[in-house]
Amino acid sequence: MTDKLPPDTLRLGMPSGSLQNATVDLFAKAGYRVSIPERSVFPRFDDPKISAVLFRAQEISRYVVDGIIDCGLTGHDWVVENGNENDVIELCELEYSRASVNPVRWVLAVPDESAIRRPEDLEGGIIATELVNTTRRYFQQKGVNVTVEFSWGTTEIKARLLDAIVDATETGSSIRANNLRIIDTLLTSTTRFIANKDAWNNPAKREKMENIAMLLRGAIAARSKVGLKMNVPENKLDEIVRILPAEKSPTVSRLADPEWVAVEVILEDRQERELIPQLRRAGATGIITYPLNKVIP
Repeated sequence: MTDKLPPDTLRLGMPSGSLQNATVDLFAKAGYRVSIPERSVFPRFDDPKISAVLFRAQEISRYVVDGIIDCGLTGHDWVVENGNENDVIELCELEYSRASVNPVRWVLAVPDESAIRRPEDLEGGIIATELVNTTRRYFQQKGVNVTVEFSWGTTEIKARLLDAIVDATETGSSIRANNLRIIDTLLTSTTRFIANKDAWNNPAKREKMENIAMLLRGAIAARSKVGLKMNVPENKLDEIVRILPAEKSPTVSRLADPEWVAVEVILEDRQERELIPQLRRAGATGIITYPLNKVIP
């Protein structure tokens, strides 16, 4: 991947597995066309200055530190787990995940019927988790002696075979479905865009990474917003503007008919259903709403 690339080509790591489709969708909203040939680990960008490769999210921060890739998207949890927090440049936080917009929580959980109520009750116990280093540090900081074993998957099942588990959850549905009870949250994680320090000091690569970060943040910001357009009688404009959220400054354009204006504004999508009936009753017509791909502040 690296030897034949022009020196100003950005080597980008993308997460495979559960985050893969969500990441490709995010780049699409940011304006990049990304295709992944079947059985290939090399996504194709419509930007010749980006060379991408798929890695497990668990590996990406290590490969960024080692300079195998210039930058990548991975969970904050894996940056912490690998001990790379001070070894990479964090360009931005991107609040998206595999199943929802919720952050991932790594929680300490036991069966509902367990007598364990506090982390301290696990003294001498065995914990199963994928997040081994972070879990060990958590119990060491509390002065609780436990054995932490790596779990290769289906971690929820092991809660009844061992003493407890530390597992990732977004909505808590898998915890509830397995009749488990959360004792504590060890770590809350979102996706981060991180960079290698040497690549960050390369002006061309730094500009490229900053551009990508700006567009990805814009795509995230647009996720909860809609654009709204309407036609408004000139004599109703002040009333219409008062209905709109106070922090929003609408764009007002003159129409061919001097008695009418066009008004356009960006809103939080949850405001749309409340505002549209009010605007219509106040005299607005031709009201349309439309989704947004990016909102750049």
